[in-house]
Amino acid sequence: MPQKLHLIIPGAVLAQGAAQAPSPTAPVLPKLRALLAAMDPATRIECAEDSPSTPCELALAEANALPGSPGHIPWAAFESGTVGMPCAFLKLCHLQVGAEHILLLAPEDLGVDADTSGLLMQAMAPYFLEDGITLQPYGAVPGTWLATGEPFRNLRTVSTDQLAGRRVTRAMLESTGGAAAVLRRLQNEMQMLLYTHPANDARQQQRLLPINSFWITGAGVLDIATPAMPHVQVEHRLRAAALRTDTAAHAKAWQEVDADACARLLAVLREGGDARLTLCSEKAAQSFVPAHDSVLRRIKSVLGLQPSFNLSEQL
Repeated sequence: MPQKLHLIIPGAVLAQGAAQAPSPTAPVLPKLRALLAAMDPATRIECAEDSPSTPCELALAEANALPGSPGHIPWAAFESGTVGMPCAFLKLCHLQVGAEHILLLAPEDLGVDADTSGLLMQAMAPYFLEDGITLQPYGAVPGTWLATGEPFRNLRTVSTDQLAGRRVTRAMLESTGGAAAVLRRLQNEMQMLLYTHPANDARQQQRLLPINSFWITGAGVLDIATPAMPHVQVEHRLRAAALRTDTAAHAKAWQEVDADACARLLAVLREGGDARLTLCSEKAAQSFVPAHDSVLRRIKSVLGLQPSFNLSEQL
């Protein structure tokens, strides 16, 4: 049976305003070059600067047949396998609030350890329970919890991936409705609780930023179980360097991705399998599918001619 593989690559180009990323048509990326020579552009997703979801998240949601529009994709229910109960991810964070923008640092950037996460959940959980919200640890990153309760049924949330490394305006974070008001009140209460919590005293002694708030993301509900599609793979190695606009690290990561992930997709393509490639930037996700054969394409292949492709211009 032919293989099936959909490779999604966030961070395919450096963040906006950075120096030009290495061209995928360069000899150092032969597998990607071969893929793009044998594939045609297919669906494209574009996001405005104030979108609550990243293009990669929207492409991944589409690939897994998830319901919902930007800001309303039930990631927590999907990833945790929760059915019939509204839920969301709660992430401890450090908010730097300016006059016109907010900068958010999530748990993975704060070095939250398991003991600190446990102590803070023990202190915070009773307040949430009063509003019908239960908290439990989730995943491999301490400080990320699964929150369940009715307030998350129709709540619009902004992805922490969308906020990473960006100064976010207050207008982007506006959310209305009773549930949003409940969570804003809880945020205010938790800011006061966290300000005096011994766990933050310990962090300051270690010269770590205090945890001064929480962020809700991935809210919603799934009425039926929606398993992840096994053929959909997300390649994460480029994203951090793209956000840091680290040209050297980005080029190195691309070479690694080209040597294994792109090589696997190319093998599927050459064996006649169902191959799909989605390259993502901050503003767009461009998918590619196997090209329809043509006399001109066969002639170019025989002559070793492959089309040029400037990834930054595409994304």
